Amino acid sequence: MILRIVLGAVLAAMALGQLASFDAMPAILTAYGLTSGAASTALAVALICAEAVTAVWFLARPRSRAATPVWLYTGVAVVWTVLAAQAFARGVVLDNCGCFGTYLTQPLRWFVLVEDALLLLYAGLLWRGVRRARPASPDARTRTAARNPRESH
Repeated sequence: MILRIVLGAVLAAMALGQLASFDAMPAILTAYGLTSGAASTALAVALICAEAVTAVWFLARPRSRAATPVWLYTGVAVVWTVLAAQAFARGVVLDNCGCFGTYLTQPLRWFVLVEDALLLLYAGLLWRGVRRARPASPDARTRTAARNPRESH
């Protein structure tokens, strides 16, 4: 629950910063060298929307074990990680990674990759929580009861 609240706050800050500097977001994303023009604009819209929806979900329902916000969070984490990793590997120089739009700017350096790795680690922890919360299917309970007759009562 605490992880969801913290991630919700971070994602809300990211979405707000990117939305407040939306005019700059396509150029920031284009600088990574994977998209340009309308594709960069579409990517900016997709990232901001996914971050905002996930932030609201995590903050409004931190105990929820629904998979939808975890999928959205994982998608956001993967996109930012791929953008940073490929640019870093190609030696692209970025003065602003764009995570918070034009606010809280930081250059693309190795520690951004560490931050992205942490985002992916948190995604794994969120998925672990979703899997643990899922009830066993009726078939699985029947098979377990057949193997352990004393536990079927």
